[in-house]
Amino acid sequence: MINSKIKVSFVFLFFVIFSIGLIARSVYLQILSRDKLRSYSKSQTIRETENYSNRGNILDRNLNPLAINLSTYSIFAMPSTLDSKNDLVLLSKALWGKKTNKYVNKVGSRKKFTWLERQMELTKSQVEFIRKLKGVHLEKTAKRYYPNHELLSQVIGSVGVDNKGLSGVELKFDNKLRGSAVKTKYVRDAKGRAVKVKMEKPSESVSDLILSIDKDIQGYVQKTLEEAIEKYQAISGGVGVMDVESGEILAMANYPTYDPNEIKQEDIPRMKIPFVSDPFEPGSVFKVFTVASALENNKATKMTNYFCERGSYYVDGHQINEAESKKKYEWLSVQEILRHSSNIGTTKIAFDLGIDLLLKDLVKLGIGAKTGVELPGESRGIFKYSQESSRIRLSNLSFGQGVATTGAQILAAFSAIANGGIYKEPTIIKNGNLNKSGKRVFSEKTISQIEDMLVDAVYNGTGGNAKIEHFQIAGKTSTAQKPSKGKGYDGYVPSFIGYPVNIDKRFVIYVYIDSPKGSKYYGNLVAAPLFKKIASYIIYKDKKHFKYAINKSNERAKSDSVRLRQSSKRVVKKGFMPNLIGLDKKSASTILSDLKIKTKISGIGIVHSQSIQPGVKYARDAKVEIILKRPVYE
Repeated sequence: MINSKIKVSFVFLFFVIFSIGLIARSVYLQILSRDKLRSYSKSQTIRETENYSNRGNILDRNLNPLAINLSTYSIFAMPSTLDSKNDLVLLSKALWGKKTNKYVNKVGSRKKFTWLERQMELTKSQVEFIRKLKGVHLEKTAKRYYPNHELLSQVIGSVGVDNKGLSGVELKFDNKLRGSAVKTKYVRDAKGRAVKVKMEKPSESVSDLILSIDKDIQGYVQKTLEEAIEKYQAISGGVGVMDVESGEILAMANYPTYDPNEIKQEDIPRMKIPFVSDPFEPGSVFKVFTVASALENNKATKMTNYFCERGSYYVDGHQINEAESKKKYEWLSVQEILRHSSNIGTTKIAFDLGIDLLLKDLVKLGIGAKTGVELPGESRGIFKYSQESSRIRLSNLSFGQGVATTGAQILAAFSAIANGGIYKEPTIIKNGNLNKSGKRVFSEKTISQIEDMLVDAVYNGTGGNAKIEHFQIAGKTSTAQKPSKGKGYDGYVPSFIGYPVNIDKRFVIYVYIDSPKGSKYYGNLVAAPLFKKIASYIIYKDKKHFKYAINKSNERAKSDSVRLRQSSKRVVKKGFMPNLIGLDKKSASTILSDLKIKTKISGIGIVHSQSIQPGVKYARDAKVEIILKRPVYE
C-alpha cells in the first residue's frame, strides 16, 4: 500500500517537473524568436514613412468647400534594389515622356531611398505599369487642393508636400485637421526586393473645420478690393466684415494675394495675413473712441462746445493742424467735431477726459492686445502709453497718431459701438464665440449718442460717399498719414469703417487702402465708395433687410433693379434645355431633376460643357451629359 502511494507521488512529481520544463522551453523560444525578429527587422528595414492622407476639409459657414483633398501618388526609388537604369527609362515614358536624365541624376550613386515625384495625379494604367518596375515604388498620398484658388487664400493658408500646415488656419488647426499618420515600413526580402510589410491605420481624430466666412461675400469683397487698388494704383489694402452680435468674421481680404495651389517664390511674403499681422496708424477712426470715452465718463455731451483755434493750436511747442489745412473752425460742438473730423477739437476733448480714463477705455476695446482671432501671426500693435505720457502724446493719441493697430483690432473695437457697447472677440470659426458673452465697454446711453453722431458724420460730414439709399449708415472716415522709414510721414492710408443702422442683423465693414497715388487720397473719396459697394451687396443679398428700409414705397423697384445687376439669372422653361454653364454640380442636378431629364455627370468643379446646348428643345427620353471642370480665375 505504501509503495503504491510512493509510486503515485513520484509520477505526479515527474509530471509537474516535465510540465514546468515545457513551459520554460516555450517561453525561452518565444523570447529568442522575438529577439531574432527584432534584429532581422532592424537590419532589413529599408524605409519607414508617415503619410497624413486623411486631412480634414475646410468649409465656409454654408458648407461650401474651401480646402479639400485629391488622391495622388508619390513615386520613389530604392537604389539598392534597382537592377538597372532601364526601369527609370520606362518610368519616364509612363509619365508622359518626362526626361530620363532627371531621374538618373536624382538617383545618381545614392544607395538610399530617393523621391522621384511627389503628389502626381496618375491614371489607373500608369499605376499598374509603375508597380511592375523593380526598385521603383508608389505611395498613395493626398494632395491639398483649394477649389477657389485665390479666394481667402491668406486666411486658409497652405500645406507642404507632407500634408502638414504651413500658414493660415491650415497651420493654426494643423493637429485637428491632420489627425494621426498612416505608418508604412518597407523591408528587403530574401531576393533583395523592397516589400511593404507593415501599415498602421490612422485614428478617427481628424475632423473638418467650418469657418465663419461667407464664400459669396468673401468673393465680392476680394473682387472690389482688387479693383479699388488697381484704380488708385495703391500698394495694398484690406477689408474685414464682422457680425457684431456673434463676433464672427464674414469676410477678411488683403490684396495682393496668391494662389495656394501654385505657390511661387514671389508669393512667400504674401502668405501672411496683413489684416491681423501688420499694424498701422488708424488716424481719425480713433476719434470715435475718444468721443465715446468722454461721453461715458461724463466729461462732455453731444452739445459741449470747444473753441478750435481757427485751424492752428500749439501743444508743448508742437503745432496741431486740422486734417484739411484750409479749415479754420472756431466754436464746434462735440457732434460737429466728429462730423468735420477736427483734430484740434478732439485734442481738447481728450484734455478734458484725461489720459487715465482714455487709456482705461481703449484697453477695454482691445487696443494694444491681440484680439484672439484664431489666426497665426497676429500682432498686438504698438500702444506705448502710460499715466505719465505727455500732453502732445495724448493729443496725437486722441486722433489716431502715435499708435498702431491692426485691421482686426479696429474692426472688433468698432463692433462694440455697433452692438450696443459689448466687446466681442472676433472669431474666424462658425459659432466660435457660442459660449462667450463678451464684456460691456460703453453704456447704452453712450452708444445711442455716438451712433447718432456717426450717422450725422455720414450724411452731413466727411462720409457722404458711404450713403446707401433706403438705409441709414453710421460710420467714420480716416485719412491717416503713413510714417516713413526715416522721420516724419510719407503717403496716406485712407479708410472707412461703418455699418447699416436699420437692419435686423448688423455687420461692420472696415476698409483701408495703402498709399493711393494722385490727388484722391481722402477716406471719403477712396475708401467710402468701396464700403458702399460691399455693404450694398450684403444688404441686397439678404432681402429680409428690406423690412427695415426707409421710404418703403420705392423699395420694390430699387430692390429688383439692384438684384438684377448683382446676381445671375437662369431661365428654366419646360421642354427646352436650360443653360447650366458655370453652375456647381448640386445646382445643375437640381434643375435637371425638376425637369425630369436624365443626366450623366463627370469631372470635378463647375459645369464646363453640356451635350445638349442651351435653348434647344429636347426629346422626352433625352439624356444630357454634363462635364465639370475646376474653375479658373484670372
